[in-house]
Amino acid sequence: GYLDRDESEQPRYGRPAGAPKNAAAVLHGGRVALRFAKHHLPNYGVFDEFRYFVPGQTLPMVRVRGVDVALAICEDLWQDGGRVPAARSAGAGLLVSVNASPYEREKDDTRLDLVRKRAQEAGCTTAYLAMTGGQDELVFDGDSIVVDRDGEVIARAPQFDEGCVLVDLDLPAAAAEPPAGTIDDGLRVEHVTLSADPLPAYEPETPGGEADRLDDDAEVYTALVVGLRAYAAKNGFRSVLIGLSGGIDSALVAAIACDAVGAENVYGVAMPSRYSSEHSVGDAAELARRTGLNFRTVPIGPMFDAYMGSLGLTGLAEENLQSRLRGTMLMALSNQEGHIVLAPGNKSELACGYSTLYGDSVGAYGPIKDVYKTSVFRLAKWRNRSAAERGETPPIPENSISKPPSAELRPGQVDTDSLPDYDVLDRILELYVDRDQGRSEIIAAGFEAELVTRVLRMVDTAEYKRRQYPPGTKISAKGFGKDRRLPITNRWRETA
Repeated sequence: GYLDRDESEQPRYGRPAGAPKNAAAVLHGGRVALRFAKHHLPNYGVFDEFRYFVPGQTLPMVRVRGVDVALAICEDLWQDGGRVPAARSAGAGLLVSVNASPYEREKDDTRLDLVRKRAQEAGCTTAYLAMTGGQDELVFDGDSIVVDRDGEVIARAPQFDEGCVLVDLDLPAAAAEPPAGTIDDGLRVEHVTLSADPLPAYEPETPGGEADRLDDDAEVYTALVVGLRAYAAKNGFRSVLIGLSGGIDSALVAAIACDAVGAENVYGVAMPSRYSSEHSVGDAAELARRTGLNFRTVPIGPMFDAYMGSLGLTGLAEENLQSRLRGTMLMALSNQEGHIVLAPGNKSELACGYSTLYGDSVGAYGPIKDVYKTSVFRLAKWRNRSAAERGETPPIPENSISKPPSAELRPGQVDTDSLPDYDVLDRILELYVDRDQGRSEIIAAGFEAELVTRVLRMVDTAEYKRRQYPPGTKISAKGFGKDRRLPITNRWRETA
């Protein structure tokens, strides 16, 4: 894959300037044998391709060892029409699609159904070749699939793993005359012969096979690990810094970080205040002992007293001061020692604005930014259970999982002082944020009207905070940011 330009495109209104193309090339014998551009350009969710690119208008085909291979790029399979039916019309023996399709929960099942359907429509064996790794908030889960013309799986690669899958395919020989002309959806066949003679007959040795599948929790957790690992490595960072409160969010982020970059490259700091419970520092220290990450304790009491003596803050301002002191300390250590700071906020908190700007929201990356609080607990339990099954020490202290969540910014504070119970809250948020359902629909689903109104108002008014939050791994169909674009200045509200 690469960025190309359509030299024949004439400038006109409504088309991207310079006619750039999302393109791929076939390389053979040390030369570029064929170039082609993506035909279907997605313009939803995280994609803006119709805004930036012009579409390819060809059906690219290469003849390899006497077999005609049709080529496609990602969205060419995800949308109806175009290159899939064109491959059938052109008599292709194999359809190959290269893909950088972002991961979402349960997308592997959707992808398999799609590839099976497209193979039947194309009337030929279809290979869906998928990227793995990460870029910014996007993570790619691999899971390359090869199916026959009837949609039966021939081979399926591992998830989230780089590797090579060797598959023997029994494919039909190409027609004597290469396909030509304009076919389905106005696509012009562009055919190049690389090798006309078929392979000699032989007995296949590698039947393919399917790699083991990850269960749902393992899949999501692995996506979070791969996303953080790719962000750190591809941006030249070797170590990460986390504020450890002893709570579940920072504990899960620390476990993810240890799995992503190695415990020796994870630095945790506890920053207790006068309102921190004894078990908070103890739970943070226990997490460090279990994982082997680097740990220190730096109380913020003296700094807090100095600010209070100068400003005399009260109420929410006093609470937020503690969080901002911790954020300042983390960024100072980041500058001094070269670690990148990880923000521990989850999707429930971001949705409701339950975070402090320039406090617990500081950082370069938010690994659990797209994970609801109830899922944070579930993933923590899964990670501990997974470790125990392998005979390893579970990384997250049980007390971090079992105790009531609290920001500990005032005496006896718990999250439910400000938020509904997370089990109820997350179900409302999923309907509103992920599924775009409105107030009346959510109430009809069985939720109390006053509670729904309150939650929706919190979500709507917190957009300015989310806009300033660092990027983080996207694991849902609709994450905050490019998926859900709303203006900050917006007086429209859903009301009773």
